[in-house]
Amino acid sequence: MTAPDPIALRDLAVALAGEGAALAMRRRRNGVAVAATKSSAVDIVTAADREVEALIRTRLAEARPEDAFLGEESDAAAGSSGLTWVVDPIDGTVNYLYDRPAWAVSVAVVEGDDPGAWRALAGCVAIPATGETCSAALGHGATRNGAPIAATSARALGTALVATGFAYDARERVAQAETAARVIGSVRDLRRAGSAAIDLCDVAAGRLDGYWERGLQPWDFAAGALVAEEAGAVVRRDDVRDGRRLVVAVAPGIADELRALLAAAGA
Repeated sequence: MTAPDPIALRDLAVALAGEGAALAMRRRRNGVAVAATKSSAVDIVTAADREVEALIRTRLAEARPEDAFLGEESDAAAGSSGLTWVVDPIDGTVNYLYDRPAWAVSVAVVEGDDPGAWRALAGCVAIPATGETCSAALGHGATRNGAPIAATSARALGTALVATGFAYDARERVAQAETAARVIGSVRDLRRAGSAAIDLCDVAAGRLDGYWERGLQPWDFAAGALVAEEAGAVVRRDDVRDGRRLVVAVAPGIADELRALLAAAGA
């Protein structure tokens, strides 16, 4: 079997994410309504989520029918190639509903079944509201709109800008807020955008020094984590407690310090 080509896979991910983003933007301009809820009343799905995922899934079936598929809004499908496409059609759906700009289409392709140990080969995060496309291919670095990006050279946690996210479940959000309250006094400041994919790309591009969040699903971070890693950030995604995964992406100069702070804060 021919070894997969990360560059070709990245180019396909960019094309798929771009087409999905264009569709989502057209639907956003026409107005958005909640189509359904999932884990809670605030964990929403729009018709655009489903339509974008269906479009990307159809394109993949045409281009790479032997690959598996894992998406947020439809059933997973097995493949024979050893590769799986991991898709979040709209990451930041609540932002999308409210017409806030922090939402993205995330497309990645990985080897392996365990999100904590899989090898991501390529990924793309398209952010339509800002016209930005962040992408990466394993071993070939990360770019934003074609220009190379890199994590910051931060050396002191006290002057680091970090970000986090919160769960849909209200009780979990309270616990996460308590952790954030323990962190915020030890860093420059804290941000919360509402899209894990965008936060990971912001670490990659040097717009954040670090990011953490517990409770992410594989499609939330598959592409963004690779972009951050290829930009030189330290990424951990193998800490799972009670079924809830902790993802951390951080500039290498403060990686140990941030992980120690998060542990002390109960993250």
